[in-house]
Amino acid sequence: MLDLQEKQSVGPAIRLHPADNVLVARVEIQAGTTLKAEGIVVQDLVPPGYKVAARDLVGGEAVLKYNVTVGFAATDIPAGSVLHSHNVEFREFDRDYAYARDFIPIQLLPEAERAVFQGYKRADGRVGTRNFISIMSTVNCSATVVHAIADHFTRERLADYPNVDGVAAFSHDSGCGMEMTGEPMDLLHRTLAGYMQHPNVAASLVVGLGCERCQVGGLFDTQNLEVGPDLRTLVMQESGGTRQTIEAGIEIVEELLIQADQCRRETVPASHITVGLQCGGSDGFSSITANPALGRAVDILSRHGGTGILSETPEIYGVEHTLTARAATVEIGQKLVDRIRWWKDDYAVGRDVQINGKVSPGNQQGGLANILEKSLGSSMKGGTGPLMEVYKYAERVSQKGLVFMDTPGFDPVSATGQIAGGATMIAFTTGRGSCFGAKPSPSIKLATNTSMFRRMEEDMDINCGEIVDGTATMDEMGQQIFDYFLYVASGGQTKSEELDLGRHEFIPWNIGITG
Repeated sequence: MLDLQEKQSVGPAIRLHPADNVLVARVEIQAGTTLKAEGIVVQDLVPPGYKVAARDLVGGEAVLKYNVTVGFAATDIPAGSVLHSHNVEFREFDRDYAYARDFIPIQLLPEAERAVFQGYKRADGRVGTRNFISIMSTVNCSATVVHAIADHFTRERLADYPNVDGVAAFSHDSGCGMEMTGEPMDLLHRTLAGYMQHPNVAASLVVGLGCERCQVGGLFDTQNLEVGPDLRTLVMQESGGTRQTIEAGIEIVEELLIQADQCRRETVPASHITVGLQCGGSDGFSSITANPALGRAVDILSRHGGTGILSETPEIYGVEHTLTARAATVEIGQKLVDRIRWWKDDYAVGRDVQINGKVSPGNQQGGLANILEKSLGSSMKGGTGPLMEVYKYAERVSQKGLVFMDTPGFDPVSATGQIAGGATMIAFTTGRGSCFGAKPSPSIKLATNTSMFRRMEEDMDINCGEIVDGTATMDEMGQQIFDYFLYVASGGQTKSEELDLGRHEFIPWNIGITG
C-alpha cells in the first residue's frame, strides 16, 4: 500500500517518500538553486510538477517516486538534474502481486452516523442523483432522429416539468457493420441497457432503424428488458421513416415527461452514491494533490456504505500490485491481472498506446515521463481501502466499496462504461484542464494546481492545488470533496452542468471488427 503521509516540503521541492531518489518541483526552480535540505544544487530549469534527481543516479537504476518504480535511468544522471522522458526509460519489470495479503475490511460507520442526501428512489431499489428522460439509438442510422426528438424539448418547453433534469439523446457510431455475436455485441448491449435502466433515468425511449445488426428485439432479449410505461420503442422502418418517427417520438416523450415529473427527491443514505473515478490531462501534481484527495473522499464514502469505481486499465498498469495486494480475495486480485494481461497479450500488441509505455502530449508537458508514472497517480483515486470486485466494461456494479471496471483510458469511453454500470456521478481530476461532462450523471472537476484552477475556473469545481499551496491538508480536501458529493447528489449543479456539457460524450467502447 502506498504511504501518502510522508510528504515534506524541501523549499521549492517536495520529497514524497524517504526512500525516493527524486523530488518534485513545487514551483519553477531555476538552475543553480540550492536545495539546502537535500544538499544538492539544481542543474537545470525544473518546471512545476517535474522531477529532479535527489542524488546521483546510475544508468539502469530504478527511479523511485512514492517508493514505487516509475521508470529507469537511461544513463548516469547527476544529482540536481531534471528527470523526464529524455533520460527516464520505460521497461517491463516483475511485480509481486501479493494477492489479498494486505486486505483489511472496510470499517463501516454505525448507521446512525452515516450521511444522507436527497435522491430519487427507483423501483429496483437504486437511487438516482438526477431525473432524466433518455432517448437511445440502437444504431448510428437512428442518431439524427434521437437528437431531433431531444432537441425539441428546449428549456422553455421543459419549464412545465420542474422535477425533470432534461431529455438527453444518446447516439453512437456503431450498431451495424459489426460482429453479430460475441463480446463486441454483448458490450454494446450492456452499455445501452445500462443507460436505459440507469438510476438517474426515469424513463427511456429506444429508437432503431429496423435492419441493423443491433436489433431492438435482440437487445431486449439479451438484457431481459420489457416494453412498459417507462420503456418505449420505435423502429423507423415501421413508423413511416424519419419525419414520422420524430413526431411519434415527441409524442411519446411528452407522455414520459408527465410521469417523470411525478418523481420527488427523498432523504436517502449516502450508501446509494456510486462515483465513477476519472482523470485526464494529468500532470506531476496529480499524484500529490487531486488524486490522493479524491482517494480520501472515496475512503470516506466507503465507510458510509457507498461505492467508488476505479477504471482506465492502461492507467493503472505498473502499479496494479498496489491494488491486488489489498484485494478482498485472491480471485478478485487475479481478475484484475487477467484484464491487464488481455490488454498486454491480445488487445494492444504492437500498438502505440498507453499500456505500452506512452502517455499523451499533455501528460508529457505536465511532467509525466511514462505510463508507470501516470498510473502511480491514477491508482490513488481509489483511496486506500480494499478492492472489493472487478467488472468488465459496462457490467452492472452491485458491490459496495472500491471496485474496478475494465475500460480504456479515453475518458468519454471510460465514463460511458462507468455510467452504464450505475455511476450516479463522475469525479474527474485534471492538471492540464478538462471540459468534460457526461449526462445523465453530473461530473465534478477537481483541479490539481491553483494556476490552472484560476485560468479555467468556469470549468473547475474544487481546487485541490490548495494542498501543495499549504492552505489545506489532504484530510481537509478529502472531506471537502465528500461533502461536495452530497451537495451534487442532492441536486447541486456542477460547473459542467451549468455549461450544459455531456450531450456528445456517450461513446461505447468499440472493441470489435467493422466490416
